[in-house]
Amino acid sequence: MNSNHSHKLSTGFGGMLISIGIVFGDIGTSPLYVIKAILTDKVVSEQLILGGLSCVFWTLILITTLKYVVLALNADNNGEGGIFALYALVRRYNYKPLIYPAIIGCAMLIADGFITPPITISSAVEGFKMLVPGLQTMPIVMVCLLVLFSFQQTGTELVGKTFGPIMFVWFMMIGILGINQIIQYPAVLKAINPAYAFDLLVNYPRGFWLLGAVFLCTTGGEALYSDLGHCGKGNIRITWGFVLLCLLLSYAGQSAWLLNSHMGSVIAKEVSIFYSVMPGWFLTYGIVIATIASFIASQALISGVFTLVNEAMKLHLWPRLKVEFPSTFKGQIYIPKINWILFFGCIVIVLVFKNAANMEAAYGMAIIIDMLMTSLLLGFFYKVRMHNFTIPFIAVTFFVLLEGTFLVANLDKFTHGGWFTLIIGIVGATLVFVLYNAQKIREQHTRFVKLNDYIQVIKDLQDDETVPKEASHLVYLAMANDKRLIDSNIMYSILRKRPKRADVYWFVHVDIVDNPYQKSYHVDTIVPKEVFFIHLRFGFKVEHRVNTMFFEIVDQMVASGEVSITSNYPSLKKYHLPADFKFILLHTRISADTELTSFERWIVQMYRMIKKVSLPAYEDFGLELANVEEEVVPILLASKVEMNLLREYD
Repeated sequence: MNSNHSHKLSTGFGGMLISIGIVFGDIGTSPLYVIKAILTDKVVSEQLILGGLSCVFWTLILITTLKYVVLALNADNNGEGGIFALYALVRRYNYKPLIYPAIIGCAMLIADGFITPPITISSAVEGFKMLVPGLQTMPIVMVCLLVLFSFQQTGTELVGKTFGPIMFVWFMMIGILGINQIIQYPAVLKAINPAYAFDLLVNYPRGFWLLGAVFLCTTGGEALYSDLGHCGKGNIRITWGFVLLCLLLSYAGQSAWLLNSHMGSVIAKEVSIFYSVMPGWFLTYGIVIATIASFIASQALISGVFTLVNEAMKLHLWPRLKVEFPSTFKGQIYIPKINWILFFGCIVIVLVFKNAANMEAAYGMAIIIDMLMTSLLLGFFYKVRMHNFTIPFIAVTFFVLLEGTFLVANLDKFTHGGWFTLIIGIVGATLVFVLYNAQKIREQHTRFVKLNDYIQVIKDLQDDETVPKEASHLVYLAMANDKRLIDSNIMYSILRKRPKRADVYWFVHVDIVDNPYQKSYHVDTIVPKEVFFIHLRFGFKVEHRVNTMFFEIVDQMVASGEVSITSNYPSLKKYHLPADFKFILLHTRISADTELTSFERWIVQMYRMIKKVSLPAYEDFGLELANVEEEVVPILLASKVEMNLLREYD
């Protein structure tokens, strides 16, 4: 993908149709369970139903529409959205605490990936009980999950092209079913008045805690923002108008059915309100369409988790994992370990909670925390963009108070299953926190030396034929980002650990930049034809293939006459055979002389444990193993600890 973002969809009906399939799957399938979650074995009353519907209406208007569709979509990073794109936008202002909302938001969005597929698929599949009473749906749900996660490795190019039309049918279906019920009980439209929401929260017994169920209507808002790069803000905003209308019609229709036919009664737990509004002749078709829509919603979320983890790896905030590219569809990626961890977690959730009604009690804890983190980052973004503190402060305060209220209401779910996703989120956040602080420790304790001080030594080493030649071209990945400096441990590797003679030395510094799709480089010639310093810059959404990029740079330099890659060995040179290249990957270890705090030692120990399960560095950089040598070198400090030993004489 190039910098002109040709990956985005064009505007027009086709682009909007595909946007409906890609962006709105999660939030679009919420009608399967939201009204039922609000009701939760309570007596159907006008206060409960109209109050709950009013809360849903204003939640979709204030959070999904105002915060995400209006404000968040304007906070795009070269057309990309999501918590890491937003963090990349604001981190350039060097306000370091901003990393923590990004860390927490990332972890909680991943935790959401464990519960969204089970609850969505369970809610859809449980409709078959209305056709086959007494049907055990748990095994069906687990088989569906197995098919869903097994399918990831094959790619979704063909199916992806059908997402839009299928989801369009889904939204039309729920909208028409809603209208059919509203016609029979038009008084339900009174719920637009926010007074009904206020009455429910203040006067209804434990009414405030119902916000935990209401919140489920907007859980797809974060995914909507994350998919900005796939569809573009224009397509998302236009199609959201249609999607919002269909969602509100569905919620109002279910509420009308309850008020019209079941006032004063208690709806049995196993009854699906969503399917009950369907005419008998349409039920089978409706269940099939809902099940397909639930697969699309789950697929979109799983792909979103893959994208999020891949971005985190590029920013060195997640353990290195193998990334595959199963199709050419929208740059789709597949991360096997994440896929099967998600699958295992989803199966555990099905086994523990058994049905969608129980899952509703656990759903929402993680994603509301993610939304709060996005609000904080958005506030900082608009503060910088508007050069004004007051308006962003008021907006952030409003959303933090609103979402904080939802968070408090969701705390009621903690003992009912909310602990599960919260623990997953805490584990993920700890992982990211460790990797972030490990980077900081490495940067603090890595010493850089002046490269010019070593140029003559390197030239003398090149001429010293008593030292065996390590390779014709020797390549090091450097932390130093200034041609005047070089990592001291690289000089340690070349000159001290085992002297390494070569015809040409390459020092390559890789920068993951804020522009998601930037791919550029700059070459500093330290010694003509013999020593080069390359600055390689690419965005956090660019495929991590340093090997391919490096040799493309070399080819361009050969074409311009800056370097030769013909072998210097006489027996090979006369045949114009290419020279050999060797990459040296250095694994730094904290020197025994390094004094660390207890916290830093814990970070180092945890980091070493994480590295054991991470992808090898050569694979992460896309290097050929045959041309790679890995070395362990100490991180050298500016000064050593003096032990003040006393020499004794006989």
